[in-house]
Parts: sequence; structure tokens; C-alpha cells
Amino acid sequence: GRAHLRSIMRSFSLLQEAIVSYIPTLIGQLTHKLLLVSKNPSKPHFNHYLFESLCLSIRITCKANTTTVGSFEEALFPVFTEILQNDVQEFVPYVFQVMSLLLEIHTSSIPNSYMALFPHLLQPVLWERTGNIPPLVRLLQAYLEKGGATIASSAADKIPGLLGVFQKLIASKANDHQGFYLMNSIIEHMPTESIVQYRKQIFILLFQRLQSSKTTKFIKSFMVFINLYGVKYGAIALQEIFDSIQPKMFGMVLEKIVIPEVQKVSGPVEKKICAVGIIKILTECPAMIDTEYTKLWTPLLQALIGLFELPEDDSIPDDEHFIDIEDTPGYQTAFSQLAFAGKKEHDPIGEVVSNPKILLAQSLHKLSTACPGRFPSMLSTSLNAEALQYLQGYLQAASVQLV
Repeated sequence: GRAHLRSIMRSFSLLQEAIVSYIPTLIGQLTHKLLLVSKNPSKPHFNHYLFESLCLSIRITCKANTTTVGSFEEALFPVFTEILQNDVQEFVPYVFQVMSLLLEIHTSSIPNSYMALFPHLLQPVLWERTGNIPPLVRLLQAYLEKGGATIASSAADKIPGLLGVFQKLIASKANDHQGFYLMNSIIEHMPTESIVQYRKQIFILLFQRLQSSKTTKFIKSFMVFINLYGVKYGAIALQEIFDSIQPKMFGMVLEKIVIPEVQKVSGPVEKKICAVGIIKILTECPAMIDTEYTKLWTPLLQALIGLFELPEDDSIPDDEHFIDIEDTPGYQTAFSQLAFAGKKEHDPIGEVVSNPKILLAQSLHKLSTACPGRFPSMLSTSLNAEALQYLQGYLQAASVQLV
């Protein structure tokens, strides 16, 4: 029973490499157990430990030899398919987590067995249960990371379904951040030409949500998204898509959202994405240098230096403290997180930019050589003294100066 499984898990952790050779037998036993309990899932704790044991055996074995992932899939996919087809609600969130773990181990292209399941993951009924949302979003992110190109070439007709999921999630105050996780993966991993036709619609949906309810959580996610977009497609593309929706909209977004709110962004990866995105807006977007947007240039630089140097603003307006309790119809089981299915923190900017402060200094230097004489005077008159001092420090650290 439960204690027995718990002790298996404990010995697993201790015996890692030694038990690799016994894993095939164990997979057989665990799969058999899984089939039995899926017919009558009445013991929640036992079920939870059963799935934890699976995740642990996958981690240990595949760490020793990544090619063994195939034998797990062979044993588990028939059971998983049965669980999904019979809609065993208690097990579905677990299945998504184990599938994510397996798919994330793959190093080459996405296997056909996963692509066969892809359309099923977009079914609206699955997304109606709150407990499915976090593991399903993670699974779709794994699909995009490993198979963005495959989806674009062999399942392009499913892209609208993927965007439909995004639309549903960002409409919800409780789940909007999950919608952004999904969209950020789409932007990062889908081939550009496969989503070009949908990009404007994506921005329009985000604006509708901004107009209907602008919460702190939404604004934070929105800033990470637009900066990731700028990092991926360039600052000019970001400015143009905003201004194509409505003239001068790019300036409005900078003035009303980015400049006053960027201090609220939390998380090292999120801050880095915003920093690199803002550096691109400051230094690679001609409209910022020679249109009515120029008045926003120094305030945006000041906001960026604040993001680097000031403590994070974690204040939440009084009327937002109850947002996470969404009015969902009926009682819904909470999400059952598996410890051993944990996901690695992903940094889309990764090694390219190790230090955004140095990048800022180098980018400003490059920009100033294109229009000499302009920036030193502009900064000394309009940037506050403390920010200017920090900026001098970055320039010195990068061994460059403004001309």
C-alpha cells in the first residue's frame, strides 16, 4: 500500500544508479498497478505516490541513459491513452505531468506518438477543469519547445486551436499568467512565418483584456511578453505592430504601462527579458530617436536603470487581493503537483546576454557613434543625478563612453 510505495521511493533516491538495471521490471509492475487503479481511483494518496514513483524512475534511468525514454513511452502510452480516453479525471493532471517529463528529455525532434495526441490536448473540455490547466500548459510548452517546427509543418491547422486556448486563459484573472506562459513559448519556438498572420490578433486580444480589467498580475506578464516579442522580432517590429493597431499606441504603452510599472516585474529571468527588450527599444528603434516618441526616451532609460538598481515594487492595490479565487462553477479539485516531475527554470535569453547592464552600455555607445554629440548633453540635462551615476558605472565597466 501507501507506506510500501513511500519506502520504494525512499530507496529509489538512495540507490539511483544501482537500480537502473532493474527499472524495466519495475516499469512493468508500476504500469500494471496504474492500469488496475485507473479502473477505480479511490485512494488519492496511493495514486499520488504511484505517479511520483514513475517520475522518479524516469528521472533516474534517463539521467543514466537518455535513450531509455523510449521504453518508458512504449510501456506508458497505452495506459495514458486509456486514461485520457476514459477521462479518468483524478489521473489526467498526473498523466500530463509525466508526459511533460518524458517529452522534455527528448533531444531531437518530437516523436510521432506525441503528435498523435496533440489535437486531443486542445479540446475545450480539458481546459474547463482548473486542475488541468498548469500541467496542460507545461505540456504544450514542451510540445512547442521540442516540436515547434513540426507543428508548423504537419499540424498548422491546429495553430488556431492553440491560440483559442491562449484566448480562453488570458480572459481569466486566475489563469492569465498561464496564457502568457503558452504565448511566450509560441513566440520563442514557432517558426516566424507560421504565426505572422495571427500576430495582430494576439495583440488585439491583449488590449481588450487591458481595457476590461488591468490587474497587476496581468500587467507584469504583459510587460514580459512585449519585451520577449521585441527581443525575438526586433524593437522596430514591436513598435510597428502597436502603431498598426492604432496610431501612437506604442508611445501610450511605454508611457502608461512600461515606464510606470516595470519596477513591479518579479523573477530574475523575467527582469532580464524586460531589460534586454527595453535596451532594444532605446537603441534599435529609430522612432524613439526622431519622432514624437523621443520625449519618452530618457524616462524609459531612467525606468530601466530603476529596474537594475531599485528594490522590486511588490505592492498590490487593495482591490486586487482576492483575485486568485476565480468564480468557477462547482467545486474543482486543486492541481496535484508532482515533486519529481519538476520543471527546470527556462531562460530564453540564456547565454547570449550574461549582463544586461554591460549590454546597455555597449548598445548606447553604438547608438551615440551614429549621432555624435546628441546623447551626452541630453543625458546630463534630463536624467536624474543618481541614475546618471549608475549609468557612468555601467559605461566604465564596459570600457566604453558616449560620444
